[in-house]
Amino acid sequence: MNTTIEKQPENIVKVDIEIPAKEAVEYYNNAAKKLAQYVNIPGFRKGKAPRNILEQNIGEDRIKHEALENALPKIFSQVIKENEFDVVAQPYVESYDYKIGEDLKITAKIELRPEVTLGEYKGLKIDVESYKTPEDAMQKSIDGLLQQHASTIVVTDRKTIATDTVVFDFDGYSNGEKIEHGDAKNYSLDLAHSSFIPGFAEQLVDRTLGEEFEINVTFPEEYHEKKLAGQPATFKCKINEIKAKVLPELNDEFVQKVGPFKTVDDLKADIQKYLDTQKEDINRTNSEKAIFEKVTNNAKVDIQQSMIDREADQLVEDYKQKLSMQGFTWEQAVEAQGYDSIMNSLKEDAAVRVKNSLVIDKIAKEEKITVSQEDFTEKLTELSKMYQMDTTTMIRQLSQTPGVFNALSQQALNEKVTKFLVENNTVNLK
Repeated sequence: MNTTIEKQPENIVKVDIEIPAKEAVEYYNNAAKKLAQYVNIPGFRKGKAPRNILEQNIGEDRIKHEALENALPKIFSQVIKENEFDVVAQPYVESYDYKIGEDLKITAKIELRPEVTLGEYKGLKIDVESYKTPEDAMQKSIDGLLQQHASTIVVTDRKTIATDTVVFDFDGYSNGEKIEHGDAKNYSLDLAHSSFIPGFAEQLVDRTLGEEFEINVTFPEEYHEKKLAGQPATFKCKINEIKAKVLPELNDEFVQKVGPFKTVDDLKADIQKYLDTQKEDINRTNSEKAIFEKVTNNAKVDIQQSMIDREADQLVEDYKQKLSMQGFTWEQAVEAQGYDSIMNSLKEDAAVRVKNSLVIDKIAKEEKITVSQEDFTEKLTELSKMYQMDTTTMIRQLSQTPGVFNALSQQALNEKVTKFLVENNTVNLK
């Protein structure tokens, strides 16, 4: 086999391949024998028809196509190995000239990994703003705990307030038309945590039991139902019930019921421990991010658009899956946000992810950082604990998803490179 290599833009190499005629005929004959096993030809048992009869029935082109399908993986593997190509995508055939009795000529293109030129990535000194725990974090934690254990009582002797839960009927109209699914009976709404249209819950405050009234609101411009986006609406309402929250008293008796505490001071000490740990975690994450951003900014790499496009395609699939889990569709997202807006955002993320991955791989190569079997097993164990299943079952389920083991291995490598960067650079928390 003879090859001629020609470098082209976008990290593409054009490869002209010549396969000796004898070898090309062998590929053709093997393909013909294979196809003969599946073709019904009158007067012959499967696999017994002569080659010329087979050619008359299915044509030389089909046999040649089968021959190439079978031969190309081996041919490309040899070309890649001999030239030490670092490929990032499946090679593809641009053209071929396949005449029986002559050398087989193939022109293919192979996409290579971009060359990464690392800047400084060790010995850096980076200032990072230290996370400051909000002054009211302790009180908010306590208030949240009290809210979790609050009880409710029905009130009849006052108007509604912003912390009440209101049970009411409503019937909505927009531009003189009834809103589809815009009505309900005895709907319960926590006024302090409403997900209704902005301004709706606020107009349920200061209402009396049994009161009938109208609420006027405007649907957000980005509302998922295009017909209603930005449109005014009127809801006819009636208050059926008012429920008030009653918070428990913060005392030793209460904290003994909600956790392994004896006194209120024990609870506060536990909350403070959590807040301190949270601060450490945030500072560590911010430090890792700052180091990696500095290292990637120092690196130079000419990334071909095709790599970004493939990564963006994967992000689109991830986004669709996330939307589905939230009860939305891709079409709804496109209608609300616009196709170009979504794709531009995803392509920006894709470009960052591709560069990050290339820089990580380059550092790993320079520093001889590899993923061992122990590292991989550790990642599997983490997943097993997360999904509460044994490792064997986890492996069996993951094996059904193509590429998942490579993704886990890459994740393990990312973590090892990140650890290396943290250990070899200095962060000053300011």
